[in-house]
Amino acid sequence: MTSTFDPAQQQASTLCLPPGDWPTVLDCLCERFPAISREQWCDRFSRGRVLDADGRALGVGHVYRRGMRVHYFREVAEEKPIPVHEQVLFQDEHLVVVDKPHFLPVTPSGGYVEQTLLRRLIRRLDNPHLVPLHRIDRHTAGLVLFSANPQSRSLYQRLFPERRIEKHYQAIAAALPQRQFPLVHCSRLEHGEPFFRMQEVPGDANSETHAQVLERNGQWWRYGLLPITGKTHQLRVHMAALGAPICNDPFYPTLRNDQDDYQRPLKLLAQQLRFEDPLGGGERCYQSRLTLDW
Repeated sequence: MTSTFDPAQQQASTLCLPPGDWPTVLDCLCERFPAISREQWCDRFSRGRVLDADGRALGVGHVYRRGMRVHYFREVAEEKPIPVHEQVLFQDEHLVVVDKPHFLPVTPSGGYVEQTLLRRLIRRLDNPHLVPLHRIDRHTAGLVLFSANPQSRSLYQRLFPERRIEKHYQAIAAALPQRQFPLVHCSRLEHGEPFFRMQEVPGDANSETHAQVLERNGQWWRYGLLPITGKTHQLRVHMAALGAPICNDPFYPTLRNDQDDYQRPLKLLAQQLRFEDPLGGGERCYQSRLTLDW
């Protein structure tokens, strides 16, 4: 087999084997992922679902080597359907723009593999080369930009770290009549407890959000949010820090352990993406067709 394996294309996860004294790759994976039984790992090995960096299937007796890159395919037994539907707004040779509904993950993670926006689009558009150029939270709705062509992918990927793309959000949250808008909120965000929640900590700011009020409706206001940086959960943490947690947020300011309530989605919408096309030139601007009701 040639070394043309693309784990993004094949929807594989990648692990760089950590330091340890395991005799085999199998032993390392069993300890690293205790929720998956040894029998399940052996079954994946036997079906060619655990590969080396060049895409070659590994055997159960393959010797462990620190730093070795291993690709493996995530599987979830009896994955529950998510009863929401995405909408493709635009597609050409290079890009696909999609309206993601609330509750649908962008990529496989946790208990979600097939019920993700990426896997749905690969099947729907019959394009295994699709790769998301950015992420939005599972609880957030709105625009997600996908690369459809590996040849032009890097041009569009650079838009995000180089901050050459504007991402406009809307949120519904409690009124803040005591604050002056528009305002800029900056803080240092780091992972907290549990690991998937973020928290503001002392230190130099690594996140910045611009906020304005778009509409007032009694105790609830509609906010326009422009994230200058792209930290995990940034808008959700910043709004909670301002004193107006986004309506129906299950993580901030306190963690709720209840099941998904499809009648009470997080009132946060990725409403607009605007950028200069690095390939053909000219401005591109996409607007979500979803709305946040009161």
